[in-house]
Amino acid sequence: MGSHNILQIAVSVPLPTLFDYLAPVGAADVTEGTRVLVPFGKRKMTGVVMGKADHSEISPDRLQTVIEVLDQGVPLLDEQLTGLLRWCWKYYKHAPGEVVASALPPALRTARGKVPAPALNYSLTDAGRERLQQPAGRTPAQHRMLEAMAAGALGDEALATVGGQWRKTLARITEQGWVKAHPTPPAQPQIAPGPVLIPDQESAVNAILDQFGRFGGHLLDGVTGSGKTEVYMRLLEPVLSAGRQALILVPEIGLTPQLIRRFRSRLGLNPAVIHSGLSAGERLEAWAEARSGRAALVIGTRSALFTPLPRLGLIILDEEHDASFKQQDGFRYSARDVAVKRAAALDIPIVLGSATPSLESLSNAIAGKYTWHRLRERATNAPMPAWRVLDLKQQSTMHGLSSIALDAISETLKRDEQVMVFLNRRGYAPVLMCRQCGWHGGCERCDANLTWHRSIGRLCCHHCGSQRAVPRLCPECQADALTGAGEGTQQLEETLEQRFPKFPVLRFDRDRISRKGVMDQQLEQVRGGEPCLLVGTQMLAKGHHFPGVTLVVIVNIDQALYSADYRALERMGQMIQQVAGRAGRMKRRGTVILQTHFPDHEALELLLNQGYETYARWLLQERQLAGLPPAGFQALLRAEAHDREVAERFLNDAIQSFPAGETRAYGPVPAIMERVGGRSRMYLVIQGDSRVALHRQLDQWLPGLRKLQSARKVRWAIDVDPQEL
Repeated sequence: MGSHNILQIAVSVPLPTLFDYLAPVGAADVTEGTRVLVPFGKRKMTGVVMGKADHSEISPDRLQTVIEVLDQGVPLLDEQLTGLLRWCWKYYKHAPGEVVASALPPALRTARGKVPAPALNYSLTDAGRERLQQPAGRTPAQHRMLEAMAAGALGDEALATVGGQWRKTLARITEQGWVKAHPTPPAQPQIAPGPVLIPDQESAVNAILDQFGRFGGHLLDGVTGSGKTEVYMRLLEPVLSAGRQALILVPEIGLTPQLIRRFRSRLGLNPAVIHSGLSAGERLEAWAEARSGRAALVIGTRSALFTPLPRLGLIILDEEHDASFKQQDGFRYSARDVAVKRAAALDIPIVLGSATPSLESLSNAIAGKYTWHRLRERATNAPMPAWRVLDLKQQSTMHGLSSIALDAISETLKRDEQVMVFLNRRGYAPVLMCRQCGWHGGCERCDANLTWHRSIGRLCCHHCGSQRAVPRLCPECQADALTGAGEGTQQLEETLEQRFPKFPVLRFDRDRISRKGVMDQQLEQVRGGEPCLLVGTQMLAKGHHFPGVTLVVIVNIDQALYSADYRALERMGQMIQQVAGRAGRMKRRGTVILQTHFPDHEALELLLNQGYETYARWLLQERQLAGLPPAGFQALLRAEAHDREVAERFLNDAIQSFPAGETRAYGPVPAIMERVGGRSRMYLVIQGDSRVALHRQLDQWLPGLRKLQSARKVRWAIDVDPQEL
């Protein structure tokens, strides 16, 4: 076989290997990161070249040949990105083809997808300037276009204003040699002056800038309202001015519009935006702008991490603690951890920002692996909010709100201020039940109640997505006695509208903001400053700045206090602090009312009286005693099947074959919500004190798992560094 004539190709199938193909005749020099079309069984599939080899374990007469090289010139994925993806599939134990496919925009995962042609500018040649001075020899349309270019190079958008069949005119004068095309240069930042930094901000900016040009992990640990975004701005200014690119990752699509506005007005740039809420065409265009280097700044959610950026100089993760940075199905990667790996490979700094750092990042800061920058004061000098804890055992409530909370809401609105009411449960009521016989509407496919969405007249499962109509009578006893039990955001919205009819009630949850533009419209109304009530789920807690909000009411967080998930207390603390941080960010001190049945719980007392850092250090000590992450290292072997016994049998077979070593396997254990979508979910916990030992034993174990007879009857996957049980 000729030297490097074999291409190792990632094909998007759930198999743990690259596939060997012969390079097509005349294309032996095809490079890593290039898409190709290959025969795969009876299909033709798009793959990505991930390496070359002199020899293959497949005999030469059985090796198939690549049908077509789809990309010419520069490969879609550069050498650094292909190296990062290779690390990802080895670390997360996932199929290489699916890992590589996740790094491509959806439009490029098929052979039909093409990278958009780069935007071009057109300028006059010497011949064109001469022609412009001559009175004849051109049409009026040609004269107008040449005249328009006399002041400088123009792009398509400007040339279109010339009118008529401008493309034909442009083609003709280009053929004549009067005009030449050249790639549109990257936009240059036009930096507007920012506010004077407070000492904590200035210290953080200077310390991080001192380490520019080399890798360093920086934890920007700042209380809510401390001006973390302003720190990001000051770090971006020298990066962009030096012609480098920057990548900012945020946990929620809803955070991107406000960031875009701030960066556009401050830096004079239009960021490229990449997230799942865009159309395939919009994502492809933004991706191409970033890959070409024309987009200096990219803002996106988790998947934007793999965007090619040829001049990347800085990575920022905002709200780094957020669980949505971990993919929970398919390729289960942590965007935070992979971003750190990417920054290290490029030898550039990465900034992880949060008011409530994850225990993993806090542990790294305490150990000196990250530089720890604390912002302990609000940038506006506003005091932190006052707490008021209400014991629900001693309070009467109306649809979840105590009379004290309702009175406080009334007083706040009378002062022309804004109120936020937080409940992390969408829908009208978490369950529909019969007052007569006790029947309740459960999902037939999940271990969950159906949530009553009264606005659409449906019972909906928030786990598998199944829906059914709301019955008029009880299906069990036929009584006309059905009622909602518990509260959801829709019910709170209705209650507050009835109680405070003169004030707008704006609901922020996935049901309300699923329609394009609704989130922006409601945020604009809040920013207008008129007194109003905001009702919502966790999306209200993530990075939003509501200067008019002075009262926050947290309706109920009790479920987290006694959860079987060891991460529940960490997430509860983060959620409470983040939600509370929306209150009193400007002149007037804010108030936070927390309603609970357990006001004396050790975790609540520690969090509210001593603050998040002390609370987090206490949680770290608890994890240390139990050997749980980040003190230890963990992976799950997840399995699901229609029949619980089938999943359990596979896991029992799997644990029998687990290799001896420092790491131990425990289980099988049912998932906290065992049945979802008609399938039973169980797992094994693989846990130890050494990351190296954990991965060594996983690598020894996995080939045997694939050969188990019982593996054929279940869906199974390895989840490294799991975030959910």
